[in-house]
Amino acid sequence: MSLRHNMFEDHERPERMSHPRIAVASLGGTITMTSTRSDGAGVRPTLTADDLLAAIPGLADIAELTPATLITAPGASLTFTDVLAGLEWAREQVRHGAVGAVLIQGTDTIEETAYLLDLYWDSPAPLVVTGAMRAPQSAGADGPANLLAAVQVASADASRDRGVLVVLNDTVHAAERVRKTQASGPDAFASASFGPLGYLDERQVLYGSAPGSRRALVRPTPFAMPAVALIEAVLGDSGEMLRAVGAASFDGVVLAGFGVGHVPSSTVETIEALAHTMPVVLASRTGSRGTHRASYGFSGSESDLIARGVIPSGWLDARKARILLACLLAARTPKAEIRAEFDHRARPA
Repeated sequence: MSLRHNMFEDHERPERMSHPRIAVASLGGTITMTSTRSDGAGVRPTLTADDLLAAIPGLADIAELTPATLITAPGASLTFTDVLAGLEWAREQVRHGAVGAVLIQGTDTIEETAYLLDLYWDSPAPLVVTGAMRAPQSAGADGPANLLAAVQVASADASRDRGVLVVLNDTVHAAERVRKTQASGPDAFASASFGPLGYLDERQVLYGSAPGSRRALVRPTPFAMPAVALIEAVLGDSGEMLRAVGAASFDGVVLAGFGVGHVPSSTVETIEALAHTMPVVLASRTGSRGTHRASYGFSGSESDLIARGVIPSGWLDARKARILLACLLAARTPKAEIRAEFDHRARPA
């Protein structure tokens, strides 16, 4: 009996040492939320990264894990400062030998935070963002499966050089494309226009497309958050919100226009005046496909707005465009270079 036990230990030790090291940090979110009520309602963030990892069987067979709890907050309450602290944590872990990193957070803001991380992530190692749509005490809680999948993706060689990835519901999304398209349910996330990058199947990470070219921004230190407004064009819009932006202390504005980038003609003079004082970026409020440049020629069309100094966001949706503009303004990027950066990133990768 003793010999058999020793032989088992000798066999197991080298295998465990061969597992890649994955760093896992929690920022909070639904995946960490519990309730003291018998019906599970009224959940609040309580669980740590250690708590989350301890509840998932089989993780030790995939990777050697280094857990950390950075903050425990709802996704809606995260700030640029919180997210950039997560970025620095991930960089430090990779510098000290982790082959990949996983950030856990609330799903409310993943489509924005993941893109913010992606703009500054300059490592070939995968940085994976995940969370949950259902709290741990809910029937069919998706957090454990999402976290297991995120660790698998971060461990896979095929995930390298793909930037920041979002993993939910056994699906791998590119940070620049992913959107939360439903308010609830485990299938709430989708990648507009081009679809997801890959899937998990039988514990294998399967990619269907090659990574696009990436260029990380240089992050200013300290990072001072600019004021960037996001305004959506609506039926009967008079431009009142745009005039309020002009009168306030904003540094830039993203305008989510109709279709391929249209606004009511009643707003074009206000938009042109704004474009003379700050960067104005034009996106499509549809969230899928992108703005055009020369398809239409009427007052308030995409070509008319571009001629008035507006910067088209192309295939970046309005929320991603706001993140990119804020980062460029934080670095005091000149307007001409802001336009060039949007031209570079507005094309599909």
